[in-house]
Amino acid sequence: MRRTSVLVKVRWESGMRFTATTEEGDSASMDADPEGGGEGKGFRPVKLVLAALGGCTGMDIIWILKRQRQEVTGLEMNVTGTRRKKDPRYYENVQVEYVVRGRNLRDSAVKRAIELSEQKYCSVRGIFRPEVKVTTSCRIEQET
Repeated sequence: MRRTSVLVKVRWESGMRFTATTEEGDSASMDADPEGGGEGKGFRPVKLVLAALGGCTGMDIIWILKRQRQEVTGLEMNVTGTRRKKDPRYYENVQVEYVVRGRNLRDSAVKRAIELSEQKYCSVRGIFRPEVKVTTSCRIEQET
């Protein structure tokens, strides 16, 4: 059963640099651009949202396609976001391009896995405001 309570510690290092650490010991560095007072040595927090969306949907898609006995050899998500011009500068538009590689992949299975992830399973997708427009595209590359 999945836990409903999660702890992530976020610690200020110096300047505008922070380190986020999970209970399991995984960590990610965050920093602002030099224009924002940082050194640019880490993820910008808002870009982590795009990375989290790609990682979350990717895990779902791999899990679903394996259950469907699809032979996936690669999966990439190109996630692009356009932010509002005024504060809070959340993403107004997000585009996700899925590039799925494999052998004998069924187009319908891949599209269904993406749909299930986006509409049912991906917790990160569920966090976005209703006014955020998320569009997706998919490219399947068959290998021999």
